[in-house]
Amino acid sequence: MANNTDKSRRLWEIASLQDGFFTAKQAREVGYDTNGQSYQVQAGNWVREHRGIYRFAGYPLADHPDLMKWYLWSCNRKGEPQGVYSHETALSLYEVSDVNPSKIHMTVPKGFRRSAPIPRILVLHSRSVPEEDIGHMFGMGVTTPIRTLLDVVTAGTLSRDILEQAADEFIQSGLVTLQGISSAREEHPALDLLLEGMDA
Repeated sequence: MANNTDKSRRLWEIASLQDGFFTAKQAREVGYDTNGQSYQVQAGNWVREHRGIYRFAGYPLADHPDLMKWYLWSCNRKGEPQGVYSHETALSLYEVSDVNPSKIHMTVPKGFRRSAPIPRILVLHSRSVPEEDIGHMFGMGVTTPIRTLLDVVTAGTLSRDILEQAADEFIQSGLVTLQGISSAREEHPALDLLLEGMDA
């Protein structure tokens, strides 16, 4: 059985890749049983952020702490995150457009279920995201720029000005090209909405 120093070190190594956060499952895997987890919270070493999700109390807060928390919340029983940040939240992560979402948008598989109510801060979009449409930022899954544009165009919740601004800033940043958007239009005609106002 691992001693306390070894358990803490191993858990810290896991949490350091997750902005100081970790799941109850991850804590169990390094040797903290339920009583041990409760003790760490009561002792002030851990902060209980949500059911089954903790954070080391002394770990510096990241730029997007809530996003890592909800990313871990989306884990299945194997401990694998199921959610991918998408739509307005992806735009915000890429820092394109003036969109400032009040909710956190995450795309999850169609079979995704939780026994407890979905937190109000989350907007879940039920759809499978192909591997080629998933990128990674800050250790979390995020839809690629082209997929993000397609999602927000299809959702129809943003103004035309915001959509065109997002596309323009994606292009200016070098994350996508006009040709890339034009090519994606062949499979996703919804992108025509963007190209109508651009020099395609």
